Amino acid sequence: MAAKDTRFAIRPLVLSAFVVCAASVALAADPWVVYQGHDGPGKGKHIVLVSGDEEYRSEEGLPQLGKILAVRHGFTCTVLFAVNPADGTIDPDNCHNIPGLKALRSADLMIIATRFRDLPDRQMRCIADYVDAGRPVIGMRTATHAFAIPAGKTYARFDWRSKQWPDGFGRQVLGETWINHHGHHGVESTRGVIAPGMAGNSIVRGCQDLWVPTDVYAVRLPLPGDCQPLILGEVLTGMKPGDPPVAGKKNHPMMPIAWTKSYRGAGGHVGRVFTTTMGAAVDLQSDGLRRLLVNAVYWCVGLESQIPAKANVDLVGPYQPTWFGSQRFKRGVKPAELALP
Repeated sequence: MAAKDTRFAIRPLVLSAFVVCAASVALAADPWVVYQGHDGPGKGKHIVLVSGDEEYRSEEGLPQLGKILAVRHGFTCTVLFAVNPADGTIDPDNCHNIPGLKALRSADLMIIATRFRDLPDRQMRCIADYVDAGRPVIGMRTATHAFAIPAGKTYARFDWRSKQWPDGFGRQVLGETWINHHGHHGVESTRGVIAPGMAGNSIVRGCQDLWVPTDVYAVRLPLPGDCQPLILGEVLTGMKPGDPPVAGKKNHPMMPIAWTKSYRGAGGHVGRVFTTTMGAAVDLQSDGLRRLLVNAVYWCVGLESQIPAKANVDLVGPYQPTWFGSQRFKRGVKPAELALP
C-alpha cells in the first residue's frame, strides 16, 4: 500500500502554530510598559505612572522617572499612556483612552500627570476606586486639572471645575485646581526655593539645586487643609538658570510649587499626597527635581526613614526630552518601544 501523503495534513498544524505564536506576540505588545524593580528599598512596591497631556510631554518624562525608580530604587513601575486605539501608538491628543488603568488595583502609589482627560467610565472607575480607597497620590504639573468630564457623566465630580466636589480631583485630592500662569509661560522660568522652616524635611533632602524651564502656576493662598508648602517658585526674568528674579509683586509672595497634604477616601482611609506644579519632561533634566520626586515617592509609601542623604537619580539610558508645546509629541511610538533592553 502506498504511503499516505501527509503534506496537506501537516499544513494545518503549521498554520495553527503560526496563529498561536502571532497571538502570543500580540498579547505581549501591551499598550503600556512595565519596568521591573531591581534591588533597593522599593523592592516589592508597585507604582503606576499615568501620563496623558497635550503639552508637557508626560509620555516622555514618566517613562524616565519610572526607569529611575525601578533601576536605582527597586520599585516596579507600570507606565500608562494616552493611546490611539486604531494603531496602538502613543497619542497625547487623544483625551479619551488610557488603557491599563486596572493596574491601579495592585498599586502602592499612583503618579499622575494628565491634563483635561475625559475617559470612559470603565477606565475612570479604576481611578475613582483608587481615590475612594484613600491611597497615596503624587500629582505633577497639569494633574491639578487632570480631568475635564462633562456634567451628567458618572465621574463628573473629578472635573477641574466641579461644583459637586468643589474644583474636583485637583482641589480635593491634590490641593489646587487650574487657576492660571503666574509666571509668563515660555518666557519666565522657575527657581525652586526651599520654603521657610522646611530645610530639614526629608522630601527636600539633597534638593538644593532646583531650576526648571516651565513657569510658576498660580495657586490660591493659603492652600487648603493640611497642605504644607515645601518648595516655593521664584519667577525668573528669562529662561536660563542664572537669570535674575522678576522684580515686584510676582515674587512677593512666591507661589508654592511643591507641597504635601493628605486626603480622606470614601471609606475613611487617609492617603498621603505630594503635589508639584513642576514636571514637564524638560523639567526632569534637573537632578534636583528628580531627587525631589524620588524622595516624595519614598514618603508617600511610608519609606521616609530610608530616604538617602542624596538619592541616586542618575538618568537611565538616553534622555533628550522634547520641548513643551502643543502638537510636538513624537508620532508613531508604541509603548513597547520604551521598554528597557
